[in-house]
Amino acid sequence: MASYIDEQDGVFPSVCSLDCPDQCGLLVHKKSGRIVRVEGDPSHPVTKGSICNKVRHMPERLYDSQRLQYPLKRIGKKGSGQFKRISWKEAIDTITDRWKDLIDSHGPESILPYSFYGNMGNLSAEGMDRRFFHRLGASRLDRTICNSAGSAGYRYTMGGSIGTDPEETVHAKLFIFWGVNAVSTNMHQIALAQKARKNGAKIVVIDVHRNRTAKWADWFIPILPGTDAALALGIMHILFKENLTNKEFLETYTVGSEELREHVAQYDPSYVSMLTGVPAGDIYKLARMYGEISPSFIRIGNGPQHHDNGGMCIRTISCLPALTGQWLKRGGGAIKGNSAFLAHNSDALQRPDLLTHNTRTINMNLIGKALHELEPPIRSLYIYGCNPAVVAPEGNRVREGLLREDLFTVVHDLFLTETAEFADIVLPASSSFENTDFYTSYWHHYIQLQQPVIKPWGESKSNVEVFRMLAQGMDFNDSCFQDTEEEMIRQALDHPENPYLNSITFEALAEEQYMKADRNTLFPETLPTPSGKIELYSQEMERDGYPPLPTYMPIPEESFPLLFVPAPNHNFLNSTFSNNEKHRNMEKAPQLFIHEEDAILRGIANGDQVILWNDRGECSLQASVGQDVLPGAVISLGLWADFPGTKQLVNSLTPDRISDMGGGAVFFSGRVEVKKA
Repeated sequence: MASYIDEQDGVFPSVCSLDCPDQCGLLVHKKSGRIVRVEGDPSHPVTKGSICNKVRHMPERLYDSQRLQYPLKRIGKKGSGQFKRISWKEAIDTITDRWKDLIDSHGPESILPYSFYGNMGNLSAEGMDRRFFHRLGASRLDRTICNSAGSAGYRYTMGGSIGTDPEETVHAKLFIFWGVNAVSTNMHQIALAQKARKNGAKIVVIDVHRNRTAKWADWFIPILPGTDAALALGIMHILFKENLTNKEFLETYTVGSEELREHVAQYDPSYVSMLTGVPAGDIYKLARMYGEISPSFIRIGNGPQHHDNGGMCIRTISCLPALTGQWLKRGGGAIKGNSAFLAHNSDALQRPDLLTHNTRTINMNLIGKALHELEPPIRSLYIYGCNPAVVAPEGNRVREGLLREDLFTVVHDLFLTETAEFADIVLPASSSFENTDFYTSYWHHYIQLQQPVIKPWGESKSNVEVFRMLAQGMDFNDSCFQDTEEEMIRQALDHPENPYLNSITFEALAEEQYMKADRNTLFPETLPTPSGKIELYSQEMERDGYPPLPTYMPIPEESFPLLFVPAPNHNFLNSTFSNNEKHRNMEKAPQLFIHEEDAILRGIANGDQVILWNDRGECSLQASVGQDVLPGAVISLGLWADFPGTKQLVNSLTPDRISDMGGGAVFFSGRVEVKKA
């Protein structure tokens, strides 16, 4: 395998590690051993040389003066951010000695790993770490904060994370971006849609906020949060009533179409309009466009699933392409995710066989509650690839839990994050450009190899390296803890159960840098559902206690008047980049978008500082008054952790309830009141 570390100057291939569907191919420019420029790789078949500002400014993040360079040990009060430098030996000895004591006195389940995909590398996010904690017998984390509700709902309809090849969507004539601000979060799907638009395609955006994607679209349809399933059912009502369905496709490739036809008769557009805030005339117009224009393509976003009814919502939207037979049209269908095409041998990578007894599982969205109420208690946290002090729901409760003096916390990160300030031991993490790893997109069909481009920053180490050291410190002699990164990648790629990986070997990947899943058909003969077909009626859902047909289920009421959606912004990725001055300057200030009717009722003018609050906490943001949201809803953008003169930890306001399926987060189901500061 090629090594670029020792080469001082030149241009080298790389891949973006961010938790983003686009997973861009990159070219990294080095001078005197340092990365001086990052650009897109124009030869990548999907990303074609275009990258976002987040990645374009990556050198500033890599060489930020605040980046951690060596291990730290807390010397002040917990949460004070006071640390002293220590050696790696002292850090590993401190951690493993403490864990051995905890295991002796309270058992291994007193220890909990807490992680997510701050680095999307498969080795970094779900490799040696999973092996280690399986062998340790620690409590397991249910990593459900992002897409699990929607994935569960989509799976009931389609059987797995399978959708349209995004490269084919240039042939679509109608795009519906549903609950996804793709300009900010899936820019290359926008580029593909723009190509189609030049050939006459129409672009429709359905969202709760007139965001960048909505402003770019041909038609923006604003909707009230949590009502997307009702709109989809209203569209189905019209499609069936006006004979705009593809009967031949329904008979051949689906089960339950007649039951669905009868079921959606109750979702009259006037009733759906009352629920969603979408005028009945617009519902008719949208349904007729969808029924008459072909190929039509739906990009299903993450937004609608972050409600109490999120799984059922995505299950409902995912039925639409079947009604008009779009799965057989080149460029038609939908994408919620495409990860099944690049599924690797996760058992070989994660080694669940090392876990020799049943251990408890803790949903990551409930970490605040778990730190206060769980019995027996969590006595140690090991946090990596995630910043729960800012990102997790019920944020005040989370931070109070992290202040527990009896909680031994270790954080492995690139920066002294808000979470790291609560830690007892902080470990410096290497960046993706310093690691060997492989990446599998959950949108496009390309697997990519990352080979180290630069030497580790200071004393920083990768997750793989640190867990090898921890395994040694815990006296784990299993040979799997000695596996090299190359050996782990080979093990992961050896996966006969996934025929789409048949032609992808380590040697070929090292040579080519990226390779495409071997997908030959537009629509498979058999889907991985119980019936082998698209399940409009799902007996499996019925057995699991859900309505077997797509159904609108309102989100719970709370005693505050305004629905609150803390959406992503353009220049951060969750809390990543929020500490970078350039990115903060590009976002300008944390804002709250409020409809002018709601603002007038509260005496709020555009630009006023406002306080939004509920029973969980309060925030202070700058009001943006207008018509970018519907009356009754307010929207913030981005996870701002620190901005002068304001309190903007928006996840202090979000509920930690669990979604209807998949154990997902319900960030967008909270309610607040707002007043002028």
